[in-house]
Amino acid sequence: MASILDQYEEESARATSISSVTPIQVPIGPGYIDARTDLDTPIFSKKKINFKPSDPLTHVVVSSNFLVMAMSNNLLLRLDLEHPDQQEEIELPKASEDKVYRLFLDPTGKHLIICMESTENLYLSRNSRKPRSIGKLKGHLVNAVAWNLQNTNENTTGAILLGTSRGLIFETELTDSGDSRFFQGSLDQYLKQLFNLAKDKIVPITGLEFDRMPSDSMTEYKYYILATTPGRLYQFVGNVSKSTDPPLFQQLFMQYESGAEQFLELPGEFGYSELTMYRPRHAKCVKSFAWMTGPGVYHGEIDVSGTAGPQSVTVNTKLIRYPRDGDEKSQNPLSMVMTEFHVLLLFPDRLKVMCVLNEQLIYEDVFPDRFGRLLGLCSDPVKGTIWAFTGQSIFKYKVTREARDVWQMYLDKNEFELAKEYCRDNVAQLDRVLTKQAEYLFEKGEYQESAMMYAQTQNSFEEIALKFIKLDGKDALKSFIQKKLSALRHQDKTQITMLVTWLIEIFLNQLGEMKEQGQDESDEYRKVQEEFRVFLAQPKNKECVSNNRGVVYDLIASHGDVEDMVFFAVLMQDFEKVITHHIQHDNYKGALGQLSKQTDTELVYKFSPLLMQYIPRETVSLWISLRGSLEPIKLIPALVQYDHNKNREQGNEAIKYLEFCIEQLDNKDQAIHNYLLSLYAKLKPDQLMTYLNIQGTDEDTICYDLKYALRLCAEHGHKKACVHIYSLMGLYEEAVDLALQVDVELAKQQADKPDEDDNDLRKKLWLRIARHVVEEEKDVKRAMEFLHDCELLKIEDILPFFPDFVTIDHFKDAIVTSLQEYNHHIEQLKEEMDDATKSAEEIRKEIQSFRNKYAFVSATDKCAACNFPLMARSFYLFPCHHKFHSDCLIGEVLPNLTSKKRQRVEELQRKVAENEDSRALSVGVRGDNSTDKSKDTKAELDDLVASECIYCGDLMVRSIDQPFLDEGDEDLVLSGWL
Repeated sequence: MASILDQYEEESARATSISSVTPIQVPIGPGYIDARTDLDTPIFSKKKINFKPSDPLTHVVVSSNFLVMAMSNNLLLRLDLEHPDQQEEIELPKASEDKVYRLFLDPTGKHLIICMESTENLYLSRNSRKPRSIGKLKGHLVNAVAWNLQNTNENTTGAILLGTSRGLIFETELTDSGDSRFFQGSLDQYLKQLFNLAKDKIVPITGLEFDRMPSDSMTEYKYYILATTPGRLYQFVGNVSKSTDPPLFQQLFMQYESGAEQFLELPGEFGYSELTMYRPRHAKCVKSFAWMTGPGVYHGEIDVSGTAGPQSVTVNTKLIRYPRDGDEKSQNPLSMVMTEFHVLLLFPDRLKVMCVLNEQLIYEDVFPDRFGRLLGLCSDPVKGTIWAFTGQSIFKYKVTREARDVWQMYLDKNEFELAKEYCRDNVAQLDRVLTKQAEYLFEKGEYQESAMMYAQTQNSFEEIALKFIKLDGKDALKSFIQKKLSALRHQDKTQITMLVTWLIEIFLNQLGEMKEQGQDESDEYRKVQEEFRVFLAQPKNKECVSNNRGVVYDLIASHGDVEDMVFFAVLMQDFEKVITHHIQHDNYKGALGQLSKQTDTELVYKFSPLLMQYIPRETVSLWISLRGSLEPIKLIPALVQYDHNKNREQGNEAIKYLEFCIEQLDNKDQAIHNYLLSLYAKLKPDQLMTYLNIQGTDEDTICYDLKYALRLCAEHGHKKACVHIYSLMGLYEEAVDLALQVDVELAKQQADKPDEDDNDLRKKLWLRIARHVVEEEKDVKRAMEFLHDCELLKIEDILPFFPDFVTIDHFKDAIVTSLQEYNHHIEQLKEEMDDATKSAEEIRKEIQSFRNKYAFVSATDKCAACNFPLMARSFYLFPCHHKFHSDCLIGEVLPNLTSKKRQRVEELQRKVAENEDSRALSVGVRGDNSTDKSKDTKAELDDLVASECIYCGDLMVRSIDQPFLDEGDEDLVLSGWL
């Protein structure tokens, strides 16, 4: 028995050797090479297991790699296929003439039910070696067992259903309590008959399965149950309470007690049938079922979503006829196994495999007579292995890539989506599916869908394109090219350029045809146009058209599509072209709107002169909205291009912008102020003086050109403004003369503007005003008032202006007042002369006393400035007893002198030095003139630097507000303190 699976390794090695065959490269589609590896390997291959039983085999079951065999001597062999050397032999209770009737192994391989012909039923768990009798089932011949697919417990089966040979359906639960001798008669926790299918006549139950369905209920589960007899397929669907006590399915079956059960009956039964279910590996739900019955195999899918109806779970069902062997009488199959796409039918001498998709016989395996008659066929529902056996031999079938040809079968049935599902790993097959689907759609007239499919294939681009060009509409061709374009790589620039250009031409043709048909206002036209614009704006396409924008412009222009020309120019950020287009069509507001969206100020400068002529208000509003991003000086060309005689609005808007620049942006450019001044002079003279007054009277802060302003105001006759400007320029005489032409009061204001120290000029200006009043206005009384307005004027200054006929009465009071002032002034002068005489006497006495004053200088005296010995070089001695070296004193005094005196001191120092040098060279020569000049120079120098002591005189008083430290020394002193 140890060699039962010796050939597992041989089989794997053989499969490996087959898969390593050198690939045969055969072109099976455009652009693809098929590497044929295991395509020549059949899907189903048989291998005889090297095993010789001691007695003939009667039954074999397998699940989850656990294999159980029953022999005619009532001996069971149990084997774990993962550990084939650990086999177990289990003896069944022997009774006369009693034999094994059926074996039922659950999907986990841990629970085994053994049915004997004597109606004795036994249970054997995986952890036990001794079968135990199911007492409550005594007398019932079990034909089918529906295992609980949700159960994974090793010690209990969970709720299971049993079908008997008399049509009864029972529910029970088997529990293994180990070898405990106290657990007698409690193997089957309960046994409950739920339903009887043999109401009319006794029929055996040949198949029984159940599974859970999805449910939104929080308190109930939903189940479906399939049961078969030789000629009927029953379906039971219902809810089971989660909290119900066993039996679990009693509530479900109760609703069918009235005879409303759902069943399908097929004629031609041959006394037995078989029901099998297929559940994909790792899947939670059963996918399909097959029912082997009289006329053939009834196959379908399990749909628990409710599509099949409230009382059914089977969909897409069909009857597959049994294959016939020529003219021979057809045989009934003994057993059946189902895979995902095939059913395997076992006959006494052969195995036949039929595909459920095309119902064709794809494999037939005839067994030689030496092996004996075939007895059974079973499969491992978990591992997928298939086993067949005779009385003396066991065979294992290997399934190799069962789905390899499924795509072709679906393709033949035009089920393209399913075909794609089974060939996604093979690009060549997928290409064939897409090609056929595209052809199918093309024949049906679904050209758009066909184009999308063709674009995914590797067929010749030119061939497919020609196929769609022949059609009347170009939507399909357009879709095909767009799909092909999206699949190109970024580096395929040549192909991208060609396809993009072609698509642009197609779009333009479509739009042009619609325009010719008068559909340019229709929704369809707008849809195509929007599609065209979206196409141009796509990143990949945008880059392409940007690099070839000249070609695109030519294409659009050749079709006369102005709107799309503008859109494309905007897309390419050729805003200058867009604005120019608007202007050429007199759409100035459109041009301004486009200009407002730009960040390139150069475009504003370029187009503003033209826009200012036609839409000045809107243009200025744009300038103001851009605020500091514009340089107002560059907008001067736009501001000056207007004729104020024809269009006054332009000038007003120009004034508005210039005022904004000056008031809001604080612009100081002279050109801006000059131009605003000119506009005021021409258009708004009432605001001219306001502007001039705002600018002030400080020539350093005035922003306009005074000479230009004077000429401009004189040209336009604005005399007040001219007077103001004359005054700013210091031309007070001209200001007064011009002011007298306007208003005497204005002239009086100008006469007071010269400096207070310049009395002569002020007096001269007032005399001009007085002369004008007397001579021009003949107003003597007003002229007399000037004597009070200006203190510099006297009656004698004005008298020469009066004509001869004027009597003294007009100015008698003024003369009296003047004489009184003269008398008072004379008295003051007398007092001052007396004071001066006294002061002179005091000074003479003081000078006389100073002639006899002296001071002593010792050798230890030091300079008060440098603190070095005083008598080392020439020095000054002051009455306050402060002593200074000559050079030290000059160094202290110089910083406090005016620049003019400082220059004179330096000049005198040079002369003194020159005199000393010349005197040294001419020793012994008499030079009275040079001596006198030297004395004069020395005396003048002394007057400038030694007129007073720097510590005791006025110099010290004037320097009281000077800081102790210079600005340059502050940092050094602070760093010394740290």
